[in-house]
Amino acid sequence: MWPVREPARGKGGQDASKPVRKRARAVTESRTTARVVMLVTACVFINYVDRGNFATTETLITDELRLSATQLGVLLSAFYYGYVVCMPGMGWLAERYGARRVLAAGLTLWSIATLLTGFAGSFATLLGLRILLGIGESVTFPCVSKMLAQSVEVSRLGVANGVMSFGYLLGPAVGTLLGGYLMTVYGWRGVFMIFGSLSLLWLWPWSRVVIPSRPSGPATTAGEPSFAQILRQRALWGAALGHFASNYTYYFIISWLPYYLVKSRGFTLGSMVAIASWAYLLNALTAFAMGWVADHWIRAGRSATLVYKGLMATGHLSAIVCMLGMVMLPAAGSVAALFAFCVLGAVSYPGVFAIPQIIAGPGAQGRWVGVQNACGNVAGLLAPAITGVLVDQTGLFNVAFGLAAGVNMLGLIGWVFILPKIEPLQWSAQR
Repeated sequence: MWPVREPARGKGGQDASKPVRKRARAVTESRTTARVVMLVTACVFINYVDRGNFATTETLITDELRLSATQLGVLLSAFYYGYVVCMPGMGWLAERYGARRVLAAGLTLWSIATLLTGFAGSFATLLGLRILLGIGESVTFPCVSKMLAQSVEVSRLGVANGVMSFGYLLGPAVGTLLGGYLMTVYGWRGVFMIFGSLSLLWLWPWSRVVIPSRPSGPATTAGEPSFAQILRQRALWGAALGHFASNYTYYFIISWLPYYLVKSRGFTLGSMVAIASWAYLLNALTAFAMGWVADHWIRAGRSATLVYKGLMATGHLSAIVCMLGMVMLPAAGSVAALFAFCVLGAVSYPGVFAIPQIIAGPGAQGRWVGVQNACGNVAGLLAPAITGVLVDQTGLFNVAFGLAAGVNMLGLIGWVFILPKIEPLQWSAQR
């Protein structure tokens, strides 16, 4: 047998190895948390690649299946039929059966729906698969937000959400670039088959991860509130309205930008892919950087309320100007306004989920984000479909861009005026 070494003793006979073990444990926990953040970032990246590849291929799909702009708008919105309706229930499932397990099941379902889209031959089939895709993806943000609130310290939530935002904003960039290339080689059907198959590979590392549990603030010590308590919170409805406004502009852009650049502005498919990919990449990089900046400001002594409300206001005010610029300026100016939106609008993205993670805490996170994200994604039901109808009726995008600009006023009202102070709720005091 190996000899047993007595623990080193410090002054007073104390075990000098305890600080070493404590530091080692902290390093291990930090690495585990980082791995969780990276894997959930990969998950939301896959989520947005799979939901966004339809927009990349929409010009070929509409030509082959002879779809009108109104039908295309319905298909773009159909994803949100299942996504919005199922999301509050998915938040409950995440808290009842575990976010890790529910997230894996959802990714499996949406990957299969993506793959099968490559075999669709009619409007009705595409409609059904888009709804199924939405049901599968509805698990994502309730599960991911709950796991981040559970495993990440409050002082690091900005960085964690910035990294996660980078993932879901990078998805459209990579999906557009890679999807555009694959589309020229294998056709639009091959894009869905390849992406759907590759998405399933995420399940292997996810099956091996351990989700740490770390209290992240006073809200975590008071137990789990009831659903009725959550629904009575003014902060929930302010965040929900702000989330809706953020999503309306974002979904309008990612759903119709390829079509707008090609059909309205006269860009080639290759130019469209390049412009959209760079715009989405700038969007992702800015969100990533602002997560770090928000945490830095808060640790420097600024209040979370001032930091996050300031960022949300900046994002919506800039979106108003940029939406109008995209449609009113000539082609070069329109592209410049798009890039400006992708930079300035993205400063608000880390706050969309960091705010409820701070306020609600891990015990209420799944249900809170389930409701908030469902309300926010009603924009996905409206923006693509309304835009399709407006384009069919007017032949132009002017009214659609004006509407997108106007909706951002709701974002200012929700995030700045309805949302109260951003601090952990004391749930026990409200029983």
